[in-house]
Amino acid sequence: MLLHDFLRAAARQWPQKTSIVFAKRAYCFREIDQQSDRLACELQRLGVRRGDRIAALLDNSLDLVVTLWGTLKAGAVLVPVSPGTKADGLGFLLSDSGAACLVAHGHLRRTVNEAVAKSAFAGPLIWAGGKGERSLDDILAEPHRVPDDSGLIDQDLCLIIYTSGSTGRPKGVMMTHRTMCNNVMVISDYLRNTPDDVVLCVLPLSYSYGLSQVLTGAQIGFAVVVERSFAFPYDVLKRIGEYKVTGMPSVPTVFAAMLQCAPFEGLDLSSLRYFTNAAAALPTAHILEVRRLFPKVEFFSMYGLTECTRVCYLDPARLDNKPGSVGRAMPNCEVHIVDDEGRCCAPREVGELVVRGSNLMRGYWRRPEETALALRDGDIPGEKVLYTGDLFWMDEEGDLFFVGRKDDMFKCRGEKVSPREVEACLYELPAVAEAAVVGVPHPTDGFAVKAFVVPRAGQEVTEDLLRKHCRQHLDALLVPRFFEICDSLPKTDSGKITRAALRKSAVT
Repeated sequence: MLLHDFLRAAARQWPQKTSIVFAKRAYCFREIDQQSDRLACELQRLGVRRGDRIAALLDNSLDLVVTLWGTLKAGAVLVPVSPGTKADGLGFLLSDSGAACLVAHGHLRRTVNEAVAKSAFAGPLIWAGGKGERSLDDILAEPHRVPDDSGLIDQDLCLIIYTSGSTGRPKGVMMTHRTMCNNVMVISDYLRNTPDDVVLCVLPLSYSYGLSQVLTGAQIGFAVVVERSFAFPYDVLKRIGEYKVTGMPSVPTVFAAMLQCAPFEGLDLSSLRYFTNAAAALPTAHILEVRRLFPKVEFFSMYGLTECTRVCYLDPARLDNKPGSVGRAMPNCEVHIVDDEGRCCAPREVGELVVRGSNLMRGYWRRPEETALALRDGDIPGEKVLYTGDLFWMDEEGDLFFVGRKDDMFKCRGEKVSPREVEACLYELPAVAEAAVVGVPHPTDGFAVKAFVVPRAGQEVTEDLLRKHCRQHLDALLVPRFFEICDSLPKTDSGKITRAALRKSAVT
């Protein structure tokens, strides 16, 4: 099974069924299949061969969906790049991946030209969203042809997804067809997806969480309504009623914006069956508010990372009993928690999460040393397991609780501080929309706790209010020494709050 076999099969079984909705235009599976065939043929004509990397600098759009499938059909490997990437970053990705071709939106021409001039990239450019030169629109208007069989097997790479690079230069996470097919099928199984589902995707398709919605739609046969972003929450939420959306994958920043639209006057949200949350932990206070506002909608708290897409989920039936948990390992996956010496932790003991299964990356592209740190020998000779770098604890029933990234932990007065514990307390205040906690250098504490807080629209938040609340609910060590009330928090293109940027701003 190859990843693009999902689309081929859907086009045969449901040729006229809607696959993608973008800008209020619906495209059926046959259209997507045939358009991606045309692009695959053009890539092969340009000399693209099995295993070559195709970089895609594209907004959430039909162009990106077609480029995904066309790249895979040509036997190549898609390297999705966030359209917000600057020229220096794009130049690095082109050189590091050894991209054979770049597909980019025309409005990003200046960034592309500057990046190409600074990189080793020498391949052809395909421009989307315009005429002239080598135009994607012209390619997709050509007569339909089927690309040559590239001879792929399921161990070949299909994706290289670069991490956000919060701790240095981005690393390219290598995913095989076999791994991605496994992940898509397992996730759709526990979400109980059917061809009748309609999924609203406001997540960037340049990251695995958003891209998975398109892949799963093809595997199951459901429609995906693609939005450029969640910048205008109320307008996007209208799509739920317009298209009878049943599923909405989100991240904490999306939920925070959505909750500010409550009580959702004038919106028809009755078709919703489920929410999912991944990419970053959703504060328990927000989970409880979502449950209150949507009592009939199933909520899947999930955990995953780029290096293995998804690891675990909490059955919605148990959410009310354990709202702070991300559940247990998904099917065909095993997890355990180890201490610094590699010993398995006892229940409720904090340690690093280790993952075993078919969901793991092949490694980091051209990064053997960093690959060796993440993928280490397992108990079975020759097998590798993933050391996630994330701290968890497990209760007596086997449910997992996220503590934080090892890199985010810091010591205050000699004691370890988990930023998430402080953030969870701040989120209990109804007036707090977003919160992030970091450690900042301090002459006596080593690191002092500093909290950045964004108030909800129309709400007033003061330092006295925040400090009083924290003193009532936290140990003295965890009460922030410093507070900063701000209009927004820095985020990656995938919606994660970037603590590295906050740490930097706190000391400059």
